[in-house]
Amino acid sequence: MKKISLVIPCLNEEETIPLLYKELNHIMRRIKKYDFEIFFIDDGSIDKTLELLRKISKKDKRVRYISFSRNFGKEAAIYAGLKECRGDFTAIMDADLQDPPEKLIEMISILEKEEVDCVALYNSSYKKYGLIRCILTKLWYKIANKLSNTKQMTGARDFRLMKKEMVDAILSLTEYNRFTKGLFSYVGFHTKWISYDTPNRVKGKSKYSMKSLIKYGLNGIVSSSEAPLTLSVYIGMIFCLISFLAIIFIIIKTLIWGDPTTGWPSLACIIIFVSGVQLFFLGIIGTYISKIYLEVKERPLYIIKERSKKGRK
Repeated sequence: MKKISLVIPCLNEEETIPLLYKELNHIMRRIKKYDFEIFFIDDGSIDKTLELLRKISKKDKRVRYISFSRNFGKEAAIYAGLKECRGDFTAIMDADLQDPPEKLIEMISILEKEEVDCVALYNSSYKKYGLIRCILTKLWYKIANKLSNTKQMTGARDFRLMKKEMVDAILSLTEYNRFTKGLFSYVGFHTKWISYDTPNRVKGKSKYSMKSLIKYGLNGIVSSSEAPLTLSVYIGMIFCLISFLAIIFIIIKTLIWGDPTTGWPSLACIIIFVSGVQLFFLGIIGTYISKIYLEVKERPLYIIKERSKKGRK
């Protein structure tokens, strides 16, 4: 019997895990031709998440877990889960039930019947998140797809079901600074996208603030593209050309009409503007350098503090 692995990162999800486990049990009873393993990754939770995972793991042999020594982030949790699982098909899904388990039935059917390597879901609407977040999200995807050679589906979720070959390809990419959505696109493989309207969380609060989302978005662009560095070179060349032409103009103007001091306020504004542009691109270069610094230290993506006692299958 083939096996399906479910990788579920969780951070402080004590309210949603019992509900998710109940839903998954219902789905697994309906899909009888596959063996299942449910792999929870506790990303340094400070509530009763780990305690719940211990209890569920003891009573259900299909459930396994690992617990990080601290919060290492969702990207590290996804990588850890993919590395630990051994399914013929592997799904990644959130613990908050915004990735509805019943969608797995449709996803499995598509992967069985069609010539695809992955079935993934994307959010068809961001209206429930508010106007500002909706605009920023759509703008981010447009910018990211313009700057990167690997295109991403607008509204793409992490919720997807993949064949083992695709999982192995993702695991072969071992960089420290991970942006999983970009890695899914980078490895290629044939992905079929399914549109759905993401439901609200059943309980609890989102772990992503606007600040963390902006940071995540910037990391996604820097991790997936070198275009910002190239852009800084082009803009630098343009400003050098403008300044060169301006110098020639000032010299000619002074020789013909004199009055070399007129216009100093506008000149000061130009100097401030150019300095701001320089600092902006120094920040971009510094971001890339910081990524290099983290890579060369070769620290582990995560540290496991505890794992379920059944071990690997």
